[in-house]
Amino acid sequence: MTVTLEARDGVGTIQLDRPPMNALDVAIQDRLRELAEEATRREDVRAVILYGGEKVFAAGADIKEMQAMDHTAMVLRSRGLQDAFTAVARIPKPVVAAVTGYALGGGCELALCADIRIAADNAKLGQPEILLGLIPGAGGTQRLARLIGPSRAKDLIFTGRMVKAEEALTLGLVDRVVPAAEVYEQAHAWAARLAKGPALALRAAKESIDAGLETDIDTGLTIERNWFSGLFATEDRERGMRSFVEEGPGKATFL
Repeated sequence: MTVTLEARDGVGTIQLDRPPMNALDVAIQDRLRELAEEATRREDVRAVILYGGEKVFAAGADIKEMQAMDHTAMVLRSRGLQDAFTAVARIPKPVVAAVTGYALGGGCELALCADIRIAADNAKLGQPEILLGLIPGAGGTQRLARLIGPSRAKDLIFTGRMVKAEEALTLGLVDRVVPAAEVYEQAHAWAARLAKGPALALRAAKESIDAGLETDIDTGLTIERNWFSGLFATEDRERGMRSFVEEGPGKATFL
């Protein structure tokens, strides 16, 4: 398979495997959606890593495949493309992108679907679609602007330039830069820590933040209030508060 999902210690790794550059063709896009939905359902997956392997995250769409498409074909395909990435973004569990090498075009857009991005010191990210006479079509114009701000997003999208890891860190495009050999290890450590946390509270936090960003603050506060009060019906809340009172902070274990 060109994309796989493997779970270990509560962490599911969605890994691209289409050498040499993990080009995101239609088959990979559809498989990403299927595996995102599977990761959402599976109880043994409590956090997720997006990974392209040691050398490259994903260098973008399959240009040869796209070149053969006319306007009608892309009208029919574009929703499936966006739905695949949206399915990843809506996994209701913590998601980290472990970015090695190139993350360009659709590869960068896939990384944007994660909650945080840990990048190798040799990583290069960008949205070069403008150089093809196009714009990002898998969420890049929306998620990038929300992440780093509209003016910085416009600079990257208008010019199509690549940024190295350190500049990506300065822009807020990635959250941590580490030696290339440590990218997956550090991503797994982050995911494994959260895999031991209260699953419903983590879901509530993620959905409150993500949904709140799409609306006005009053509606966002309503979303937060509903999730907050709803968590008082969960066993994890009982465990967390009981442990705090009896043992002190940070000692609770969750199912």
